[in-house]
Amino acid sequence: MTASEIPADSTAGNSPAEGPALNRLAATVERLRNEIQQAQATADGRALIEMAKGVLVERLRCGPAQAAHQLGVLAEQAGVTPLELAAEVVNQAAQDKVSAAAGEFLLRAAAPGDPSAAVRLRTAESGLLAAGDTQRVAEALLDHALAPLGASAAAIWAAGTDGSLSLRGFVGISPHEAQQWRYVPPGVATPARQALTQRKALWIEDLSSSRLPSIGDHSGGRVAIPAGTNGKLLGVLEVCWPQPLEPQRPQIQRQLEALAELCAHTLESDTAGAPVPHGPDVADLVRLAEALFDSVLVLLPHFDHDGTVTDFRIHHVNSRFVDLAGRPRNRINGALLLEAYPMAAGAGQIFELIEHVFATGETYRADRAVLTELVDQIPLTVSAALSISRHGDAVLMVWQVEDETVRLAALLQHAQRLGRVGGFEENPDIGEITWSSQLFDLYGLAPTANPIPLRRLPDHAHNDDADAVRRFLRTVLRYGNAASTAFRLIRPDGVTRHIRIIAEPVLDTAGHLLAIRGAYQDISAQHWTEVALSATRDQLAHTEQHAAEQSRLARQLQQAIMPAAQPSIDAFGLHIAVRYRPTEQDHLVGGDWYDAIVLPSKQILVSVGDITGHGITAATDMVVLRNALRGLAATGAGPGQLLTWLNLVAHHLTTDIYATAICGLYDPQTRVLSWARAGHLPPVLVRAGQATALPLLDGIILGALAETTYEEGELQLEPDDVLLLYTDGLIERRGRHLDECVERLLAASARFSGSLDERLDDLLDNSDSDTDDDTCVVGIQVGPGLPSPSGS
Repeated sequence: MTASEIPADSTAGNSPAEGPALNRLAATVERLRNEIQQAQATADGRALIEMAKGVLVERLRCGPAQAAHQLGVLAEQAGVTPLELAAEVVNQAAQDKVSAAAGEFLLRAAAPGDPSAAVRLRTAESGLLAAGDTQRVAEALLDHALAPLGASAAAIWAAGTDGSLSLRGFVGISPHEAQQWRYVPPGVATPARQALTQRKALWIEDLSSSRLPSIGDHSGGRVAIPAGTNGKLLGVLEVCWPQPLEPQRPQIQRQLEALAELCAHTLESDTAGAPVPHGPDVADLVRLAEALFDSVLVLLPHFDHDGTVTDFRIHHVNSRFVDLAGRPRNRINGALLLEAYPMAAGAGQIFELIEHVFATGETYRADRAVLTELVDQIPLTVSAALSISRHGDAVLMVWQVEDETVRLAALLQHAQRLGRVGGFEENPDIGEITWSSQLFDLYGLAPTANPIPLRRLPDHAHNDDADAVRRFLRTVLRYGNAASTAFRLIRPDGVTRHIRIIAEPVLDTAGHLLAIRGAYQDISAQHWTEVALSATRDQLAHTEQHAAEQSRLARQLQQAIMPAAQPSIDAFGLHIAVRYRPTEQDHLVGGDWYDAIVLPSKQILVSVGDITGHGITAATDMVVLRNALRGLAATGAGPGQLLTWLNLVAHHLTTDIYATAICGLYDPQTRVLSWARAGHLPPVLVRAGQATALPLLDGIILGALAETTYEEGELQLEPDDVLLLYTDGLIERRGRHLDECVERLLAASARFSGSLDERLDDLLDNSDSDTDDDTCVVGIQVGPGLPSPSGS
């Protein structure tokens, strides 16, 4: 308590002199605190001056006393303080990684005539060098660099290769809250997670409006900046402001980016006190590649002069490597990736995936990835199983392509012959023309006739199509761009054929036209078929397309969020298995959902729900409520409160969403399951061969009322207990009362004695439900032999 906090009249019951004595004692404590803070700042400044003296000793070949004298003389002559001159001396002499990052900031961010910025950053750097661990680095950053910018708290996160985040350092945040946030599992959308995924700084004006869970106050400004070196992201620097954040000047933004780079160098050498592993040697990766049966590339990053990753060098391809374009291995080894595979560039292509894996360390796997390569200047697209992973400073890319796909180019030539396609090549400068035999047939000419030049093509086209042919020729011959058009070809025998022509110019390195290559295709049969069907197609197109698109989107959304086979979850002695069986009719795609995740508090959230209605609306509404419940669960509230908030979302923030749901939170420490229901069928407990339904807690369906509350119940689970959460699609049958359906489920659950996964499969396989509705089942089994809950 400071002196200003002690009431002046707080002398009741004491001697008259005791009040002033307490005031004097409080003033003394405040004075001593200020002196300590001043001493710490002076010590930090002295560390910076000592660094500058060391530089002068090395450069001037003098002693420490002479260096100190020289520093004072130079500061007096320059009209600056010794601390400011020390910062400048260290800037010019900095050679280590941390100093290089700080020096780069001074070149980019320090405004002319603003030596305080240089002093702040150099003082922060000296504190960082003396800190030795990430926690002390966070404290030094706030004291010397962030507090002058108005920041009140900071957190330094280390990124895991599995997408998780670990809190390495914090300041301005209570230890209790830091303990709760010490580990953020993969998939939790926080500002730090989004900045790491997007690989750029995330500026939030007011965290309360963003609805992103994070450490520290949930109101005020926030910025999360990825921290990385040499193209690899090691973590995130997150800075908090107590009030909404105004747009910052570019100098301030670059200053924070420089501080994030300082944090990256600290994270590189401090991972829970141990050095960061650099992964296997490249030679080990080469040996690993040779031991695999699939095509493997070992890639090393290629940096520009600024240290930015611009490409990846193909260091090695294994002996089983199959090139997409059929090239030998020696033409791929040693080349840059974008030189060997130019089609890998672009948004969503292979290069972007490799760059993301190298930066974040997150492994990428896909059972069916699309690979595109040029084969004889024709894009060839194949599907392959793909895996990309980072190992130290190298990237291992493995793909598995069917051998038949490599021969697609040859099959394409046969398809051109069967599809009445004729190719040509023409050199306009010398008039040399080469036609394939199919092209003479299309034109109705003898094989010994002279080929017709492109410039004379309008003379052989129908009058109504002549303008389209001329536009095509201007695009190819004058502007040098590829083009295509369809026209009616009038043959010498008077027959009209519907033709599509495709052509592209071949240019040299200087942009001069060397030749024109292309193809004609006889599309007459296709044309007359389209004419015959056009009337019917016009009548049905709109309705069919709309219905098909809605069903396809709903099915894709449902499968993306709710896969039919979800891996089992084992956490804290709890085994969780889920099963999802979608309806077989696309137009009946529903909104059933399930979820089972470990929260940051180490509690386990389990839920099931059922949206009313079918189709794309039900599928999108399911995504809204499921994701909303995940976000709300991060607040640490109980299941009853979570359903109350979820009801507000359904009623106020959406359009006519009605749903039933079960929400449960399991505490591994006490083995107590807290749960609540919103108009949903209660869970089933199987214990010692007996199956019972849990009580019907009060709770109306979500979205029905603007405001309502939900009763909350607790269940003490015992070892080997099995709890089943399900939707009505599992048991409901037309013409049968719902209570009878539940009794049949209880009987089937009681007599089964297999594993949890087998139990869920048995319930789905033997279900006699005939409503053709979606079905979700979540099974929870407490592990055997667990210790008794604490306090029991």
